[in-house]
Amino acid sequence: MSTTATSTTSEEVSSKEWKVIHMSEQEEDLIHRMYKLVGDKWNLIAGRIPGRKAEEIERFWIMRHTHAFSVTTNQSKAKHS
Repeated sequence: MSTTATSTTSEEVSSKEWKVIHMSEQEEDLIHRMYKLVGDKWNLIAGRIPGRKAEEIERFWIMRHTHAFSVTTNQSKAKHS
């Protein structure tokens, strides 16, 4: 007799459920410049921005630069307007 267990403690969350991450203009500029230099080395970029974690910067980047995410976000905003 075998039982199948499902884990509900997964830390992986759909990008649609992410909260908006606000960055200052200076942080955004630095992230863009660093990304051009080093690519998606989020730990390296986070090391240049005090108080920011690599995961935060990666999520910010994905939220700003992924077409599918921005389409979903814009549709959601339109529904609530």
